[in-house]
This record gives sequence, structure tokens and C-alpha cells, in this order.
Amino acid sequence: MVELLNKLISGWHPALQIAMYVVGLALGTFCLVKFCDIFVDASSAIAKKLKISPLIIGLTIVAIGTSLPELAVSVSDSIACLKSNGNANVAIGNVVGSNICNILLVLGLSVSFTPIAIKKNVSKRELPILLGATAVVALFIAMFGLNSAISLNDLAVTRWEGIILVALMIAYMTYLVVTAKKHPEQLDVENVEENVDKPAMPLWKAIILVIVGATGIILGGQFVVFGAKGLALKGADALKLDADLAEALVGLTIVAVGTSLPELVTSVIAAKKGENEIALGNVIGSNLFNMLFVMGIAATVNPLTTGSQVLIDALFMLAITALLFVFGLKGKLKRAHGITLLCIYFVYLTYLILRTVLGWNF
Repeated sequence: MVELLNKLISGWHPALQIAMYVVGLALGTFCLVKFCDIFVDASSAIAKKLKISPLIIGLTIVAIGTSLPELAVSVSDSIACLKSNGNANVAIGNVVGSNICNILLVLGLSVSFTPIAIKKNVSKRELPILLGATAVVALFIAMFGLNSAISLNDLAVTRWEGIILVALMIAYMTYLVVTAKKHPEQLDVENVEENVDKPAMPLWKAIILVIVGATGIILGGQFVVFGAKGLALKGADALKLDADLAEALVGLTIVAVGTSLPELVTSVIAAKKGENEIALGNVIGSNLFNMLFVMGIAATVNPLTTGSQVLIDALFMLAITALLFVFGLKGKLKRAHGITLLCIYFVYLTYLILRTVLGWNF
């Protein structure tokens, strides 16, 4: 679909092409957020009809649902790169950028509203798992792909690395389900049930809405990739910038924030209601799914090659995850922590802009 849209506007005036890219990006983001909600609600309704525990629904369907926008964008970019033999800067930048956005912007804003008291099981279990998974992904991005066609100036997440990430995702999901059954008291059952405890939906309607939601998410991902890559390339041509750096900038910022909107809205609303613990769980779960599920599937579809500058972004993601882990050891995230995270985010954005404009490869 991306190629078809590009062919359709190939003869248009440059100003009209840019307008179409903006419309595509906005429309795609809207579709991702809207149809993601439809898909999750309908999937939860089907699961309840099959008498699956609300707790398990929350740990699986609802959790995966919040990562569907990132999945749609990254897989769409992966497929587009398979056809064009280009770099998957948007696919990798989307995952890395979303995780950075979740920790620094989403969690930073939430903690700025209300401090979070961190439970012991979160600081001893979930945060170490998140830090470990982030270290694995950073290592995979740093390793050169076993493909002679890949330049020494490029990095890659290869297909076998993607399969490992998917296997780790399955292992983590199995661990969650087993833990939920053995120690339900350690999990916030009320918050999980709040996400899935809605009026019963007829089975026929739920099935139709699952199909509609999935279709909308796929189309949204295609539109976002079309708009994001188009804007990046147009900007790079007009300002004589490096195309890879421009694509990485768009993926790490505009696309990342756009696909993180479900987490951002959920966390800020929860913070205003005084239910700020949801924000932390939301960030941890979303980041794990983004790295293991989204990047794993996208790399399995097609190895994700990218410019070497993304290694800096991956290491930065690892550094702020380690910082969150250190904050978590204190048992509470304070407003000062939230302000610190927000300040780091704006410094990082400044670095990204300077890197793109000045052509830095680091």
C-alpha cells in the first residue's frame, strides 16, 4: 500500500505531496488509536464469552493491545523495506523511541502529577526483567548482522535475533499467566478488571469488530509509514540532510509519540484520578511488549537494518531504563524524579534535532 500511495502522488506538486504525507501521518495515527480500542474491547468480549479469566485477559489481550500501534507501524516498515531494500529506520526508531517516550515523557508527566509508591515485587521482579530485556535488545542492535550485503556503517536486528525476542515474549507471557494463577494477590486485579469489565457484547458483533479493528490497525500502520517516511525524505532533500538521520528522527519522535498515545492518555488520566500506579505498570508492560513482541515479529518478517547512529539511541534507552531501576530501588517515584525525566527527554530531543541538522553519526 505504501508503494501504491507513493506512485499515486509521484507526479504531484511537492507542496501537495507534503500535504498528503501530513494527512497520511495524522490519519494513520488516528486509525491506530481508535481501532486499537475497538480491537481490544472486542477481543476481551470474545474471551469472556469463552469464559477466560478477566485477569488473564488483562495480562494478555489488553497488554498486547496497547502495543498494536507500534506493531502495525514496525511490521509495515519492515515489509516496505523488504520490497525496497532500504533501511528500517522507522521500524527500529519507533520501538526505541516509544520506549524512551514511555519512560521520560509518559512516566515523567504522570509522576509530576502524583508520586508513585513502588511495590516490592515490582522493584524486585518487573523492573529487573525490563532492564534485562532492554540490555538484550541493545546488544542485538549493536551486533552486526550476518549478511554480507549490510554495510559496516549499518546495524541490524537479524531474523534469528527476532525469533529469540519472540521466544522471550512467549516465555514472559507464560510466566505472567503462571504467576497470576499461583499468586493472584501480587497483581492488581481491580485495575485489570477495570479494563475488561464492560457490558456484555454479542458474540457476532465482537467477531465483526475484531476484524474491523485489525483491518483499521493495519491500514493505520501503512498510512503512518507512508506519511513518516515521505516527510523525512522530503525534509532531507529540501535541507540537504542525511536521509537515514531524517528517518530516524521522525521515527524516534513523531511516530514514537503518536504510537504511544494510548499509553500517554491512559497514564495521565490515571494520574489525575490518583491511580498513578497504573502508569508505572503501563510503562513496564508496554516497553517489554514493544521490544520483545513488536521488534521480534518485525525482525522475523524481515531483518531490520538501520544506520549506525541508532546504536546511540539504543544505549540511551538502556541508560534511562537503568535510571528508572535505580529510582525504583528507593521504593517511590517522587515529583523531582518526574521533573528529572522530563528534562532528560527535552535534552534528548535537542540532541536528535542537532544530530539530524549537523549530520552527526553518533
